[in-house]
Amino acid sequence: MPRPLVLVLGDQLSLALPSLRDLPANAVVALCEVSAEGRYVPHHPQKIALILAAMRHFAEALRKRGYRVHYSALDDPDNTQALVTEAQRLARLHACDEIRVVRPGEWRLWQAMREREHAALPWRLLEDDRFYTTPDDFAAWASGRRSLRMEYFYREQRRRSGLLMEGEEPAGGRWNLDHDNREPLPTGTPVPAPPHHRHDTTTRAVIALVAEHFGDHFGSLEGFHWPVTRRQALVDLRHFIEHLLPAFGRYQDAISDSEPFLFHSRLAAALNLGLLSPREVCEAAEREYHEGRAPLNSVEGFIRQVLGWREYVRGVYWTRMPDYKRGNALGARRGLPNFFWDGETEMRCLRRAIEMTRDNAYAHHIQRLMVTGNFALLCDVAPEALCDWYLAVYADACEWVELPNTLGMVLHADGGLMGSKPYCASGKYIDRMSDHCRHCRFDPKRVTGPDACPFNSLYWDFLERHAETLSTNPRMKLIYGSLSRMSEEKRNAMRDQAGAFLERLDAAPAYSHARGQGEHRAGYAGVEETPK
Repeated sequence: MPRPLVLVLGDQLSLALPSLRDLPANAVVALCEVSAEGRYVPHHPQKIALILAAMRHFAEALRKRGYRVHYSALDDPDNTQALVTEAQRLARLHACDEIRVVRPGEWRLWQAMREREHAALPWRLLEDDRFYTTPDDFAAWASGRRSLRMEYFYREQRRRSGLLMEGEEPAGGRWNLDHDNREPLPTGTPVPAPPHHRHDTTTRAVIALVAEHFGDHFGSLEGFHWPVTRRQALVDLRHFIEHLLPAFGRYQDAISDSEPFLFHSRLAAALNLGLLSPREVCEAAEREYHEGRAPLNSVEGFIRQVLGWREYVRGVYWTRMPDYKRGNALGARRGLPNFFWDGETEMRCLRRAIEMTRDNAYAHHIQRLMVTGNFALLCDVAPEALCDWYLAVYADACEWVELPNTLGMVLHADGGLMGSKPYCASGKYIDRMSDHCRHCRFDPKRVTGPDACPFNSLYWDFLERHAETLSTNPRMKLIYGSLSRMSEEKRNAMRDQAGAFLERLDAAPAYSHARGQGEHRAGYAGVEETPK
């Protein structure tokens, strides 16, 4: 009888995992805490604590269901501290004849495991069917298309799943209600506080362990609030459905100087770890619409994020790697500004986004896209520098979802494969969608001068620098028309303003793309050698 070692990764904490089905009685299930996975970029301590605590609770749930489990703790003396070698050690220890594992969330691990498929101790790789689609499904959809627009993929997903469909037509007659979801948060709007989960002995032990081993990483462990069991994740789902979903759509693009979570679900981390399934969260949201408790614009907007965007970026990742990671269509080379690690900037929107990230291992999608991401885009920050930062600092950042979002949508570094134009904006956008500017020393209405918002001159300077690439884009014709009508004196003043700002920008050295795909990459701004 075969004796497999079933390796369960930290983002595969689901009893529905394909590798756990129909196991022989002598199978050994292994979960491994290894320092390498916490350090290949300097992951936020809350992110590490979330994953390790969830792994330990899941291991106990497996034992209660009769599985034979070997758990390698981070401080076990025999732990090799690297995932592949630790799995091989355990397979030899238990006299297993193969290692079974479901597709991991990162190309580097997938490639390392594939290289061992025909080794003396073979690795058997299984497809992850916990998503609505597989990479093969996405490849079939993408075949022959010159551009991969999410909207068309999303419509096909709606038809396939039946979510928010009325026969062959979308509920309400429109596929996308994003136009209804762009309101700033009115002053004084109450925002429900997120659930705070009780820390049991296991969770407390993990928090102490992470503080000891990863306490020098960016981010605070204070106020750790993430769900580490399926039961806690279901509490978060219920909280979102009952208290946040009705207003989610209207305010999903709003930014607050004081409220880090607003009406966002914060379910991505639990989804990515396997504590929740995409089907159950989409179906729960759909029920709220059918039963009249949440408006269509909120439910459609949320389902589009999970059924559409989440599946779409995963498809882009797995069908375009490893070349996708090397994309740099705009030739950006600047190092990551040092204030991304300490928040020491006079620009209020950036300071608050980074402080919230430090405190919560979280910032919502508009903070990522239009504040920290927009700034990095306008300053020509190298794609790998920003991708590594986003992967490191957010609890929900797995590379399959983080990389396309950052490289493709934030930085337009894939040359327009995902987005038809760069998501660049001046300070006017942040002033319209947030209350940051009233607390900031810079004036979003000024373009030049000592009190001018840096976003304004950086925006126009970015357009000038990349005019050869971007001016022929049909969606940017109007803005380049505005630029061309400006006087040379005004353009020179904006150029000088932006240039002086960029000269003063305290950044790590310019990033080189010459590094090998499989190497661990050095951190930025003096962070230790080391990813979401």
